Amino acid sequence: MSYLDNSRWIDFPPVVDARGSLTAIESCRSIPFQINRVYMVHDVVADRGGHAHRDTEQVVLALAGSFHLKLSTPTEHKIFELDRLGRGVHIQPMTYIELSNFSPGAVALVLASTLYRKERSLRSWEEYVACFDRG
Repeated sequence: MSYLDNSRWIDFPPVVDARGSLTAIESCRSIPFQINRVYMVHDVVADRGGHAHRDTEQVVLALAGSFHLKLSTPTEHKIFELDRLGRGVHIQPMTYIELSNFSPGAVALVLASTLYRKERSLRSWEEYVACFDRG
C-alpha cells in the first residue's frame, strides 16, 4: 500500500425531502478528525496550494464549480477532480497539495484538523522533499 492510498474520497450523502436537500458534515463522525479550521478558496485567478502541512489532516470539497486536486509525495502522485457537492477528499499530513483548473465561480471548502501555523507548513517542493526524506 502506498502513502497516498490513505488519501481517499469521502461521500456526504444528502438528506432529501419535499423542502430540498441538506448535507451535514460532522467532526469525528463523517470525517475522521476534529475540525479546528474551516476556510473557503474562491474567486481564483491562479493555481493554489503548492505546500504541505506537517501535522494537519484535511478534507477538501467543491461547493460550486470544479477543480483538480493533485496530491504528491516524492515517489507518486494522484489527481482528483472535484466537481460535485457531497463528495470530498481526505488528505493525510505530509502530503504536497496543488489545486488547479478552477472553473469560473468554483468554490473550494477546506476542513482542517489544526489551526493554521505557518511554521508547520512546507512552502516549496524542495523543502517538502527534504523533510519527507528525513522521515
